[in-house]
Amino acid sequence: MQASPLAAASRVNLVWLLALLAFLIGPSYLPAEEAAVAEPAAVAQADEQPADQAEQEADNDDDKFLRVTRDNDGNPLSLDTAVVSYIAAMGGNKGLRVDLVGAVHVGEKSYYEALNGLFNEYDVVLYELVAPEGTRIEKGAKADSRHPLGMMQGGMKDMLKLEHQLEQVDYTKENFVHADMSPEDFAKSMKDRGESFLGMFFRAMGQGMAQQSKQNQVSDADILIALFSRDRDLKLKQMMATQFEDLETAMTAFSGPDGSTIIHERNNVALAVLGEQIKAGKKKIAVFYGAGHLPDMHEKLEKDFQLTRDNVRWLPAWKLTR
Repeated sequence: MQASPLAAASRVNLVWLLALLAFLIGPSYLPAEEAAVAEPAAVAQADEQPADQAEQEADNDDDKFLRVTRDNDGNPLSLDTAVVSYIAAMGGNKGLRVDLVGAVHVGEKSYYEALNGLFNEYDVVLYELVAPEGTRIEKGAKADSRHPLGMMQGGMKDMLKLEHQLEQVDYTKENFVHADMSPEDFAKSMKDRGESFLGMFFRAMGQGMAQQSKQNQVSDADILIALFSRDRDLKLKQMMATQFEDLETAMTAFSGPDGSTIIHERNNVALAVLGEQIKAGKKKIAVFYGAGHLPDMHEKLEKDFQLTRDNVRWLPAWKLTR
């Protein structure tokens, strides 16, 4: 019996929604016993620098935060995240540079090695983690497998043969500052807004059904072919990367008319910490957040901080070829 269009769209969009949550915007959680709440300890800076081959200058992707690089025949080569620099407008805070450093929460080991080197360049790195204020992440910490998002990220990491951000990024560096909501504030904001992950799924399902005519839409057949392929990890990465390309459209699945907790309220917390760091005299600042957060942050940096977008660099996060 052939599945109804509604059932097919439900399955496809469930995969799409879960992937977006896990890779681009989902808040990372730590088990309570692994979250040490303390003042940052002095830590020696690492010697490594970003690998030249892992950093590419943008061509015609200057308005994006995520892209798929393709060869001349249109075949995907890599999924890349942006490092976008913002500087003060004329007459503003002289010497200030704020970089939005996009992240995917599972990626190649070389990707996280490049990020670890990049972070040595900054006075301060603001990072996302839904955890108590002041949380410090120990080296090699793991996401909470008891939480649905942590479980999802762990499962996807294994299926796609990638690494987890929490296990690879060195959060013990002296210049790292926590800039996210606490679990209690996150839950309260969702409750106050009447939000739920189920509601996000239904929005994603409706959006996906409206876009079924687009050429890059994933079908049931695409998912089945990928799951049973001998190159399952590669096929799934290629399929998901294609869906992530239209990041701005994808993010509407998580936002109502007044924004959302998972993106907009968490961004507000991060940018409040940014304001504090600017007042403290920091000049080279990175905001290290999931790529799905960055379109909203871009608007707020321009509007609220009077910063202007200066340039963009690219880091390959997933290899889409053998």
